Amino acid sequence: MTLSASFERLELPLETPFTIARGTQTTSENVVVRIEDDAGAVGVGGAAPSTHYGETADTVAAVLPDLLAVVEDVGDPTQRERIERRMREAVRDNPAARCAVSIALHDLAAKRADQPLYRYWGLDPERTVETSFTIGLDEVDRMREKTADAVDRGYGVLKVKLGTDRDEAVIDAVRSAAPEARIRVDANEAWTPREAVRKTELLAEYGVEFVEQPVPAENPEGLRFVYERSSLPIAADESCVTLADVPRVADRTDIVTIKLMKCGGLREARRMIHTARAHGLEVMLGCMIESNASIAAGAHLAPLLDYADLDGSLLLGRDPYDGVSMPDGRIDLSALERPGTGARRT
Repeated sequence: MTLSASFERLELPLETPFTIARGTQTTSENVVVRIEDDAGAVGVGGAAPSTHYGETADTVAAVLPDLLAVVEDVGDPTQRERIERRMREAVRDNPAARCAVSIALHDLAAKRADQPLYRYWGLDPERTVETSFTIGLDEVDRMREKTADAVDRGYGVLKVKLGTDRDEAVIDAVRSAAPEARIRVDANEAWTPREAVRKTELLAEYGVEFVEQPVPAENPEGLRFVYERSSLPIAADESCVTLADVPRVADRTDIVTIKLMKCGGLREARRMIHTARAHGLEVMLGCMIESNASIAAGAHLAPLLDYADLDGSLLLGRDPYDGVSMPDGRIDLSALERPGTGARRT
């Protein structure tokens, strides 16, 4: 068997500007990998690099030739352990770039087996979860409007970005616009530990489910301080990047947020899920603002999750790839009739 690999860069416009405590973006640069076998089957995988983790579309494009050379040299998409080991030897770090290759290899292997990826893995499509839809930071009235629009579109789980001096007004506006919705909050490292404890007391009054990353990742003892005093469960995102981080945060969080772009691919994500379970933690799979070239792959992990935040493609104004159906936020793997991840160019 021989494999040939290529990639392309995509600059994708967002439906509306997206703001978190660290800044605002209006576009998302993704890099899409294609791996083709000698029978014409093609695996697709996407990278959505984050500058917060030291990656850009430029760095992804710079290292992909070396990573794809490994794929072509091994020449077998079922040899993913060998490929990933050799990719780590060729290129250190760069998890989003390695993730794109990982997804494309899984997509191709499942297509060669003529199975959707979840079935290739032996997972139960009836045990999926509902993805949240993110309400980015904005003026309070605009966040109320965004919330009402999300509810009108059928989303019953909302993730609200906080981290400003308007936090109380924001959560009040969101709850008034979505009285029946399940609401989660993400501070993106914006609070001090004592401020975070006070905020969880307030948020509990609004029926918030949990708070994600209340304090900076560089303050692990601050995370412990919040966890031990919080009125709500705590999720660790920026504090939990790779497999090695799971045991490190196990005594200071209730939930770990795993992202394919942080950890480097699907095999590593599954290792993190099982490690979190061994430590008694719940698991949420999150995302960057991504095309379905990568979101579709994450959806196949849904049977292993407690929570999902896989709305990256839903925030785009245009996505050149289709993926797994998510009517009203429900990840519907049973409806997927295509083999592989389900990602395909529209």
